[in-house]
Amino acid sequence: MLSFILRRILLMVPTLFVVSVISFVIIEAPPGDFMDAYVDQLLQQQEAIDPAEIDSLRLRYGLDAPSYVRYFRWLGNILQGDLGRSLEWNQPVAKLITARLPWSLAISVASFLFAYALAIPIGLYSATRQYSIGDYVFTLIGFIGLATPNFLLALLILWYYFVATGNVAVGLFSEEFLVAPWSFARVIDLLKHLWLPAVVVGTAGTAGLIRVMRANLLDELERPYVMVARSKGLSEGKLLIKYPFRIAMNPVASTIGWTLPTLVNGELLASLVLGLPTIAPLFVGALLSQDMFLAGSVVMILSSLTLVGTLFSDIVLAWLDPRIRGAI
Repeated sequence: MLSFILRRILLMVPTLFVVSVISFVIIEAPPGDFMDAYVDQLLQQQEAIDPAEIDSLRLRYGLDAPSYVRYFRWLGNILQGDLGRSLEWNQPVAKLITARLPWSLAISVASFLFAYALAIPIGLYSATRQYSIGDYVFTLIGFIGLATPNFLLALLILWYYFVATGNVAVGLFSEEFLVAPWSFARVIDLLKHLWLPAVVVGTAGTAGLIRVMRANLLDELERPYVMVARSKGLSEGKLLIKYPFRIAMNPVASTIGWTLPTLVNGELLASLVLGLPTIAPLFVGALLSQDMFLAGSVVMILSSLTLVGTLFSDIVLAWLDPRIRGAI
């Protein structure tokens, strides 16, 4: 098992390299660079522009070098633990991301737990009670969840919450806890606000997982070994959990690889609507201003989450299925 994990980690290295190249090319694809966007901003504000200052800034940030030189310089700095300096914020990229990434991860983890804790029991219920009223209700809710964009759901929940309580549920803390030191009361206040983005972001993932769980379990319940187990007098509950449920969980576990980055992407949109202090505003601003160092670092982090999710998915599959463990 340990050798399997090590092989998977080693395979992540060339994948990240390819992702870094593609990310850099996409970020560099629009015409111009940060200095051009900066000059346009100054012109819109009718401020005087000193060409010498612009040339000095371009030289300082290495924007005068060819694209391939900037890429290898950026990649070399990343390997040394230096994510570069944000051109827009004039601060180290690592400092900007470190201040906001924990909140993004907290929302994504909460959404992940919400999605799987809700989807697996509902999928189990729908499969064992096929074509019942409950199955139809959950199927309808699932399709609505799949069809509703995260930002629209966030707006609807904000509106209903305001109508019901008279308060605006934005941010992750109440006003009195924004700059307060960490305490038990601040943690409780965080949990009171964390449920909203967790539900908003996790809804689409929950709906999709319900369909996957239901379909796979229905397929397993029709297998001959289930009928043989029933004929031997095995109780329905024990039969369901011991055999079909475990096998049906394999495809569900394999979805972790794409569910985690999907939740992170959904968190980007939800954060903009709910005013959350995550990396979403940084990422959008970096793309608009062509802040390559900041945008590229965020893309690399999201790509790393995809690979980590895939690794975790493979480990869970190997733990669930003895056939996979035997092939390792």
